[in-house]
Amino acid sequence: MYFPENLKYSDDHEWVRVEGNIAILGISDHAQSELGDVVYIDIPDDINEVTAGSTVGTIEAVKTVADILSPVSGKVIEVNRSLNDSPDTVNKDPYGNGWILKVEMSDPSELDKLMDVNAYKAMIGQ
Repeated sequence: MYFPENLKYSDDHEWVRVEGNIAILGISDHAQSELGDVVYIDIPDDINEVTAGSTVGTIEAVKTVADILSPVSGKVIEVNRSLNDSPDTVNKDPYGNGWILKVEMSDPSELDKLMDVNAYKAMIGQ
């Protein structure tokens, strides 16, 4: 499994890549592996704001359905709607084209509550 060092990770297995005041969110390689083949991703069309720890949508795999939680708060500026047609992109490229949301952070200090790559790997036993 691959875990980019430049990301922050939540204990719910979401990742965050920060570009200025924008947080790009997705699920980790570990999470997609545990879920199995992703068949559907549901992010509401009317999602405008997110709060750290809140559910922003669901991800459905052959094995189960899981909530997607936002690790940060802020204004949603983009949803990766290409996942509607190709949800398996989350399995193939979880840190690239498999991103889920872009959020303009309202409180960048929330990033301090997230794990670096070493803490995340320790949490999942890697």
